[in-house]
Amino acid sequence: MSKPEIRRPKSERRPKSEARRRQVARSCSARRWIRPSDFGFLSAFGFRVSGFARSLLPVLALAFLACAVSLARAQQRFPPPDFEGGHQLPVTATPAARAAFFQYLDVAVLAGLLAIASWLVYKRRSRKGLIALSILSLLYFGFWKKGCVCAIGSVQNVALALFGGGYAVPATVLAFFFLPLAFALFTGRTFCAGVCPHGALQDLVLLKPVKLPPWLEQGLSVLPYIYLGAGVMFAATGSLFLICQYDPFVPIFRLNGRALMVAVGAALLLLGVFVGRPYCRFLCPYGALLKLGATVAKWRVRVTPDHCTQCRLCEASCPFGAMREPESGASTGPALAQDRRRLAWLLVLLPALIAGGAWLGWRFSAQASRLNPTVSLAEQFIRERGTPPKFGALSPDELALERARQAPQEILTEASRIREEFAWAGTLFGGWVGLVIGAKLVSGSLRRRRTDYEPDRGDCFACARCFEFCPNELVRRGVMPAAALEGGHSCPPFHPSPIGGQECPRSTAQGVSHA
Repeated sequence: MSKPEIRRPKSERRPKSEARRRQVARSCSARRWIRPSDFGFLSAFGFRVSGFARSLLPVLALAFLACAVSLARAQQRFPPPDFEGGHQLPVTATPAARAAFFQYLDVAVLAGLLAIASWLVYKRRSRKGLIALSILSLLYFGFWKKGCVCAIGSVQNVALALFGGGYAVPATVLAFFFLPLAFALFTGRTFCAGVCPHGALQDLVLLKPVKLPPWLEQGLSVLPYIYLGAGVMFAATGSLFLICQYDPFVPIFRLNGRALMVAVGAALLLLGVFVGRPYCRFLCPYGALLKLGATVAKWRVRVTPDHCTQCRLCEASCPFGAMREPESGASTGPALAQDRRRLAWLLVLLPALIAGGAWLGWRFSAQASRLNPTVSLAEQFIRERGTPPKFGALSPDELALERARQAPQEILTEASRIREEFAWAGTLFGGWVGLVIGAKLVSGSLRRRRTDYEPDRGDCFACARCFEFCPNELVRRGVMPAAALEGGHSCPPFHPSPIGGQECPRSTAQGVSHA
């Protein structure tokens, strides 16, 4: 006999629809794999996962798993052809997972070192910390990673992807290209300060720096922009990676390379004993981009923590000529009229320089196109068209020539297309050179108002040398007592003498602490 059903009063009963909904919810929650609480971490980053998206997640997970299984068990749809002569199909080589891991590790190390360099420059203001960071970067990115991949050469990869067509830039190369530029827009050239292995190597060999004449330094400063334009032109046309092929320090990092580039690298290092960072200042194409970004950076390096005492010790301590003297600003009277006339003439000359450079670039584009392998092969094929074919052991150049004879029309058509690309690229490159020279002349005619000795935003490498010579900075650190500044401007006796042989005044440096 069954028990009589005990029914609750209607006032205590739940609506049938609500009870049914809760029962279904409990049964579903016991069976589902992914719960809404599993995505709580997304809310910490400002993301919201809607109910519809939650319902799709198990389906997407199953679809991804099915695709992975099908790819793992994939087979060829058609059988491979049966070659005569015993030819064997090559085995498909799959990159190891560790290689991709180490590539992303390089990106993480780059981002971390950039953050540490910015912290050392703007928070700690420590020259010793930057030296230690430079040694670490030199060992990791230089000698261990063999100088590849580097931010300097990544310019060519980006140019080839933008203009070459059919080339996809690896994500790690894009990171090496954009990360230092992004930091330059906020913190200046902190990449050059202690992260770039090229700059670290030159900075460590700088023993007895001398200052270059201003006219020579200003004239050589346009070379990085010209080198940048040439590297982009040859990379965009698919001809060669000029910047990587003629890198003077990669053979030193790899302990192997062409004798010419080893000699060039050794000569630059020997020159770097006396001239601060010659490659970075007068050749580096990526440094030209960083200089443009640092010019508009949100923060810039300041020598003194509060006020400048006009002691000029920072100017004497900078081996890169980046310190700028105080200026009153615009001229007055006859000098103002002369400056305006000169600026007006230079502005009129600027379009003429661009047009003249574009014409010269177009004029010499045919000679530059011969550096392209296809164009060079087509010209060799035309020269040796009547010669009989060669047999036996052939050199790589002779083998390429024999292959060109099998399809001559294709080679000639491709070479003609590349010459047309070089005509446009040469024109743009020549116009770029004219623009660089004209902009340099115009910028030299502008006067900027400065009240203190300040490092130039673009030329400053953020090396923190000037921090070690500024008396106000030393007082802030507690290295020099404030009483030492009352009678004049002093330099601690334990520092080396600044550049140019100017000795620091000793009259008021008696109270300096050696801590």
